[in-house]
Amino acid sequence: MLSFDGIVAACENDVCRARLLPLVFQLSRATAEGQLERILEVVLEMLKNHMGMVRGMVNLYEANTGRIFIHRSIGLTEEEEARGVYSLGEGVTGKVVETGKAIVVPKIAEEPEFLDRTGSHTRLVDGNLSFLCVPISRGKKLLGTIGAERIYESHRLLEQDVELLTTIAGMIAPAMELHLMEAEEKGRSGEEQRQQHAMKERFRPANIIGNSRVMRDVYRMIAKIAPSRATVLILGESGVGKELVASAIHYNSPVATGPFVQFNCAALPENLIESELFGHEKGSFTGASNFRKGRFEDADGGTIFLDEVGELSLSMQAKLLRVLQEKSFERVGGNKPVKVDIRILAATNRDLAAMVSAGTFRGDLYYRLYVVPVLIPPLRERGSDIVALADHFVAKYSVENGKDVKRISTPALDMLTSYHWPGNVRELENVLERSVLMADDEVIHGYNLPPSLQSAKITGTAYKGTLESKLNAVEYEMLVEALKNTKGNMTTAARELGLTKRMMGIRMSKFNIDYRNFRRGIPPAGRPMNMLEAVCL
Repeated sequence: MLSFDGIVAACENDVCRARLLPLVFQLSRATAEGQLERILEVVLEMLKNHMGMVRGMVNLYEANTGRIFIHRSIGLTEEEEARGVYSLGEGVTGKVVETGKAIVVPKIAEEPEFLDRTGSHTRLVDGNLSFLCVPISRGKKLLGTIGAERIYESHRLLEQDVELLTTIAGMIAPAMELHLMEAEEKGRSGEEQRQQHAMKERFRPANIIGNSRVMRDVYRMIAKIAPSRATVLILGESGVGKELVASAIHYNSPVATGPFVQFNCAALPENLIESELFGHEKGSFTGASNFRKGRFEDADGGTIFLDEVGELSLSMQAKLLRVLQEKSFERVGGNKPVKVDIRILAATNRDLAAMVSAGTFRGDLYYRLYVVPVLIPPLRERGSDIVALADHFVAKYSVENGKDVKRISTPALDMLTSYHWPGNVRELENVLERSVLMADDEVIHGYNLPPSLQSAKITGTAYKGTLESKLNAVEYEMLVEALKNTKGNMTTAARELGLTKRMMGIRMSKFNIDYRNFRRGIPPAGRPMNMLEAVCL
């Protein structure tokens, strides 16, 4: 029995990563919905139709009872599913949950730990099957396992299978945790259920899209700080969505029913900011014909969010410091202190510590704001979220513009995930809005994306000149789409494109395209394909 530690990412080269995009796209769409049953439906369909598995099962682990049972499966009858129950440490599945490590049984007929609890193997004539089992976990919390059976070929191919199953397990773990939490709620009192529901809602704010590891860290931070009244400083590059995090903190806080007032400190000239924030008395300056409340008074009983706080002048920083210390201020032209009960959230893309050293930001204000810092990662560090975000923006702008765009092509997805996104989520949103408008059919193609995303790495070319690069991008896209539609049949694909088979081969060689990579479900070289090959197809 082989045990694997330190499992690496599913694919370590750019070619395989590109071929995995359809799989990631499918799973990302399902995980964005957050419904475990829909996610498992997609996973089991992959195991059956794309990976050639004989059987597959997703097991849940009830920590309070120690019971491990089959939740969904392929290749098993209902009676066999019902018999597939294990205790912690019992059999291969029980040991995976107990140790938190993946296990591979190269040949189940030779492994005494393989219990065949379901009784499904009595019908098999060929006993040359392998069993793979990987844990599903979040941190140190074990949630269940994914098990699969296939015809044995080699140890190396089984290791690759484990790597891919581990990747899938990591993607479905958040939804499985929420499912188990909901199951636990059924036996709790009303107050316990309300507390657990609140915890679940704070676990992933509804206004933020993304389930990458770095974003899950942000969600956990939001869940911890939202119930308090502490001042929060949100840090991150421009366009990462700092205002969404501020909104999530407010609407999960004790003052959620109060006002949420947002103010961009860089939006107005300095002589107007004081009046805008603190209000003014009638006649306090030229043009002040009426009394006016400021943003701090508007936010009384709720939260004020000061975006781009690093742009404030030193004099305005001193006035803001007083509000943080005393929760009071004076209107412009007034001499009576105004008391407010508010929570202050601030955000900036500037390095405030460096500004303090340079004397352009007050040190006392910096430490008042830096009570609880929250760092929002840039989009380039959230690779697995790009597909989910892109899908969301395509759906949003399709509706807004009366278009019927339904999907993003594989080459276009490759371009999106390979780009470095200096403008972060805001830039991605703008790119997808433009692409929806440019789309001529129900698909966003690579040539619908802006020129900044048209790279030689994506198209497999190194041609110079705007026109030639665009023509090559269109040609590459049409070749890939034709081969996908015909499942790698070069003759049919050539006929669809109006080419001879010889010309089709020449054009494919130009872009280093292999028709075998598009043959779904057909083992190369007449042998059973392993899971890595199947997914990459």
